[in-house]
Amino acid sequence: MPKPHAVLLDSGGIFLLPDHRRIVDAFQRSGRVVAPEGLDEAHYRAAACFTTAMDVEADWAGCWKSYLETYVEACGVVDGDLDEVHRHIDNEFADAALWVRVADGCREGIAALAATGVRLGIVSNADGIMGARLRERELVQVGPGIGVEIDCVIDSGDVGVMKPDERIFKIALDAMALEPDDVWYIGDMPAIDAVGAKRGGLRPFILDPLGIHPSDEYTPIASLTALAELVARS
Repeated sequence: MPKPHAVLLDSGGIFLLPDHRRIVDAFQRSGRVVAPEGLDEAHYRAAACFTTAMDVEADWAGCWKSYLETYVEACGVVDGDLDEVHRHIDNEFADAALWVRVADGCREGIAALAATGVRLGIVSNADGIMGARLRERELVQVGPGIGVEIDCVIDSGDVGVMKPDERIFKIALDAMALEPDDVWYIGDMPAIDAVGAKRGGLRPFILDPLGIHPSDEYTPIASLTALAELVARS
């Protein structure tokens, strides 16, 4: 396996996760009590439901419904008026500012990736201010700073095209003057991230801290640190 010239990364699920307090409060408004300690796992279980067999462009509502149902079930809520629960949780997820919790291990992982010498960039479906969120949390920034220096932040809210449309990856590749077969991409939702990366000619990886993903159409990887180790061995 040749060493990539660059690794592009998603933001949600890779660096940032939903705010525990807001999710716990949303469950409480529907009359349910959940433990914040299980919320990150719930996201990764729900993200795994976005399989590459799904067509998110043709049926986003149906795909997102599967995410919500799995998320709520993974939080231990399985009976009663689930439509009411889904409504409250969906209201929180409708706000991109929900994604503010720094994911465990990502800070060490991105530092390990940078230490391999590969170039780095972000490609994210977001609201136009993902670069600012990541910089404010001292994770990454374009140019020098407290976080890891990266080449670009390509935010769908800025460029007007979203994954899995391969054009968003082309924007990043053009910004970095790279060819797609020299680049790896890591996200957390196969139907969006793996499908989009493959369409764009990049090698797709899916963050899989729970070890629940299949591996036939993309490469599951436990952490950014594990990805850095793979880069170093290539």
